[in-house]
Amino acid sequence: MAHSAQPTKPATDGPEVLSVSPLSAGVRTVRVARPSREDSSFLPATLKGLSITVKHFFKNVLTKADVETIQYPEEKKPYPPRNRGLHRLMQREDGTVRCVACMCCPTVCPANCITIIPAETTDARVEKYPAVFEIDELRCVVCGLCVEACPCDAIRMDTGLHAPAVEERAGGIIDKDSMLGMGSRSIAVQGGVGPAWRAK
Repeated sequence: MAHSAQPTKPATDGPEVLSVSPLSAGVRTVRVARPSREDSSFLPATLKGLSITVKHFFKNVLTKADVETIQYPEEKKPYPPRNRGLHRLMQREDGTVRCVACMCCPTVCPANCITIIPAETTDARVEKYPAVFEIDELRCVVCGLCVEACPCDAIRMDTGLHAPAVEERAGGIIDKDSMLGMGSRSIAVQGGVGPAWRAK
C-alpha cells in the first residue's frame, strides 16, 4: 500500500521564502538581503580611518600633548630608586676584591650566568680568592639573588647602568677587573658584628 505524500510546510525561520518548486519542496527561492551601497563599499571606512590618522598626526606634531616617545639617548626617563644595574665588585681597604670564592652566588643564580674559578691565596684573612670572576650580562635576569646570597658584601647591583650594546656574545661578558673598576671600598665588617649584634 503506497503512502500518500505529506505536504511540506515552508520553514518559518531563516531567510524569507518567495516560492517553492512544484517538483521538489526542498528547492526554494529566497530573498537575499544585500547590504546598502555605503556598507558594501570600503571607501567610507577608509576615509574615516585616514581622518583619524591625520587628526592625531597634526595634534602630535603641533601640540605634542599625547606623545609618549622620548628622544633616547638624549632624553632619558628617571629610574626608580630601587632600580638595579650592572654588577660591581667591592674592595677591601687595600684595594683587593672582597670575594672569597665561596660559590654562593653562582649556586643561587637561576640563569647560571656567573663563572667563578677559585684559587688559593697567601692572605691570612681568607682561604681563597676568585682567580676568574665573570658574569654573562646577556643571560642575567637581573634578579639580585647573587647580591642577597653574598655573605661578605662582595657583589652589588647598584650602578644603575644598562648592559652595553654588543655585536658579539663574548662582548656581553664582564670580568673581574671591569667590576672592580666600578666598585668601591666596603665598610661592611667581615664576618658580621658577632653574636652581640642585638645589644648594639
